[in-house]
Amino acid sequence: MTKKIQVITLFPEMFEGVLGNSMLWKAKDRGIAEYSFINLRDYGLGPRKQVDDTPYGGGDGMLLKPEPLLAAIEYAKSQDPGAIVMLPTPRGQVYKQSEAKALAADERGLIIICPRYEGYDERTTSWVDKQFCIGNYVLTGGELPAMIVIDSVVRLLPGVLGGESSVDIESFQDDDQNIEFPQYTRPEEFQGMRVPDVLLSGHHAEIDKWRHEQSHKA
Repeated sequence: MTKKIQVITLFPEMFEGVLGNSMLWKAKDRGIAEYSFINLRDYGLGPRKQVDDTPYGGGDGMLLKPEPLLAAIEYAKSQDPGAIVMLPTPRGQVYKQSEAKALAADERGLIIICPRYEGYDERTTSWVDKQFCIGNYVLTGGELPAMIVIDSVVRLLPGVLGGESSVDIESFQDDDQNIEFPQYTRPEEFQGMRVPDVLLSGHHAEIDKWRHEQSHKA
């Protein structure tokens, strides 16, 4: 089954380089994932296609208006009625690996809204299923958080990564604080730094023990 991902954004061109390369391109090429973009400007109001306005109560900046956002969400829903609507916001739950795994395992598609300016009219959240936060810092828009969600989910879809155990040994599995163990490749010595002897020993039990110890150092 193809994972359908729709993005509502004022800047669809930002996604071309990210989704058009590497594993994300491979997922699309193989029919594992499908990406489409809804330009919020197409749903703007009036001859100038207005999508933002000043906030009630005063304050700097502009907010995305509810009418264009709702119209874009409704269009996305018409293309994929069961899709999960997601919104990056500082009030959202911190996005973790467990959420990426859950979204990858869920057969439903995704609709990701990319806020801009000072944010969005709060009433828009009535049509949102999941609010998420990628960290305690401020970005200029929701495009980068959307890319993070897409990357983290699509790479977990069956047939995207190569090795069957690739995902299992990665950092932050099951939201724990363990990190992936250090890894090395040829040459054995590089600028005075050698590959740990245990990795050259061929003793798989000792290698597994070393890797387990290293991954729990955090």
